[in-house]
Formats: sequence, C-alpha cells, structure tokens
Amino acid sequence: MTLRTDDELERALSALAEAEGTSRQEIVRRAVLERYERSGHVARVEESSRRLAEKWGDVLHRLGDA
Repeated sequence: MTLRTDDELERALSALAEAEGTSRQEIVRRAVLERYERSGHVARVEESSRRLAEKWGDVLHRLGDA
C-alpha cells in the first residue's frame, strides 16, 4: 500500500513516531485500528440508545414534563 502524505502529515507522523519510539508505519496502523474500533463502538451505543428509548421512552417523556 502506498500512502500519499503532505507536509503537515509528514511532520505529525515524524513527531509522533519519535515521541512514542516507534515507526511511522506503526503510528498509521494504530490510528486506523483505533478509528475502526471507535466506529464500532459508536454503532453499538447508537443501537443500545435506540432500544432503551423504545423501552423507556414514555417514562423519559413523563419525567421531562415533570
């Protein structure tokens, strides 16, 4: 895989790699995996919220009117 970068990304990658004592490739790898995990988490939270709103929506609405 080829990753095209600009000057800003080059500086950021170099700074992070040096600060963490790892390769620039590892920085990119971690960033992609973190983003992937976070997107799955967001989907799970949204689904859970939807189910809870369906189950407890009437109670929440009454509490809001109190």
